[in-house]
Amino acid sequence: MTARRADVVRNTKETQITASVNLDGTGVGHLNTGMPFLDHMIDQIVRHGLIDISIHCTGDTEIDDHHSAEDCGITLGQAFAQAIGDKKGIRRYGHAYTPLDEALSRVVVDISGRPGLEFHVPFTRASVGGFDVDLFYEFFQGFVNHANVTLHIDNLRGRNTHHQVESVFKAFARALRQAVELDPRMAGQTPSTKGSL
Repeated sequence: MTARRADVVRNTKETQITASVNLDGTGVGHLNTGMPFLDHMIDQIVRHGLIDISIHCTGDTEIDDHHSAEDCGITLGQAFAQAIGDKKGIRRYGHAYTPLDEALSRVVVDISGRPGLEFHVPFTRASVGGFDVDLFYEFFQGFVNHANVTLHIDNLRGRNTHHQVESVFKAFARALRQAVELDPRMAGQTPSTKGSL
């Protein structure tokens, strides 16, 4: 089997980011985005998606976290797109409902070749650990635009914002893990009636 991994370097006037992704990993992460709460959330992808991720970001966080959060999503999306390759043999679709105490989130993903994001998370407060929770939308928008996936994120209930966000990321991890999994019944076929994704 061809290794499904990729390394990406992204440098702009606002951020300098290196990222690597291994879709067939064991849950190993080396995370240093400069935003500790975002690191904690990406670690959910690592642990629950069993996707090895290494990411290092130096950004203009003296202004705010916006550029760094968005560009981390972009860079991880680019790495994901490279790692998934021609998409032959994958399950393509994935979904998960994940609770964290009182919070419950649903995430559905389609490795479709078409970027699209539906993000419905009624945050109960504006920040967690000093991180502006509005930036999670920017992170996921950057990811879907560059990974070329369709992603539906719904937080169905929750009172604690930390729980809301973490349940979203855990559900995202599980859905992504399912979608990228190789299906032995597909035997290298493209999971689309069009013949390409």
